[in-house]
Amino acid sequence: EMSEMSERSKQNVAHGLAWSYYIGYLKIVLPRLKKSMEEFSRANPNVLACRETWKLHILVPLSCDVYDDLEKADSNIQYLTDLTETTLTRAGTKKRVYKHSLYAIRDEDNKLWHCAVEYATPLQSLYAMSQDECAAFNREDRLEQAKLFYRTLEEILKGSKECAGTYRLIVYEESGEAETHFLSRDILWHLRQQCHEEYAVYEGNQPHNLSTTLSSTELNLQISESDLPQPLRSDCL
Repeated sequence: EMSEMSERSKQNVAHGLAWSYYIGYLKIVLPRLKKSMEEFSRANPNVLACRETWKLHILVPLSCDVYDDLEKADSNIQYLTDLTETTLTRAGTKKRVYKHSLYAIRDEDNKLWHCAVEYATPLQSLYAMSQDECAAFNREDRLEQAKLFYRTLEEILKGSKECAGTYRLIVYEESGEAETHFLSRDILWHLRQQCHEEYAVYEGNQPHNLSTTLSSTELNLQISESDLPQPLRSDCL
């Protein structure tokens, strides 16, 4: 009965996507990311100056509007190069390749900041579902599922020892007005905060407890606990 209720309210959609994204991708690539960053930094010592930004910056637009080309999303974001590939045999595919791209983010003073950044790809599925009549998934459903996806993924990653310190979730809601450089400004906000935290630790001060889960738009993503998927067995508690 609880399973049917979850199906009708579509609560299991985002929950399943978040776990699949973690198990099938992030848990594989994130533990290897720092090594790739270190290799790149040794060959290019002036590019990744702030070690605190040696993370995968994961974009989570609540609109689920995902660009395949970040440079088209914002002209202040320019592709730089790819980090070292990870090659694994997975689910019958020989030598499956996993890689991340480095981008240069131009700020208002024409200074370049560099980081690995990409979208959370499961959001493409949520967007596609809202465009498919068979899914019976409207715009409001999509927004709620995007919020639940973010909250679920955040909790999963917080509990993952393998992924600690290797990621930064950048959740945002685009404004109704067309802002040419909204995305680059949001990424820059997170990069500056991370560098600030690094310097505070270096100086021996207690770093300011900045939330890594909210962007400068200060989104309200509260979802009641009753909305989250519940275990089907009472003895699971």
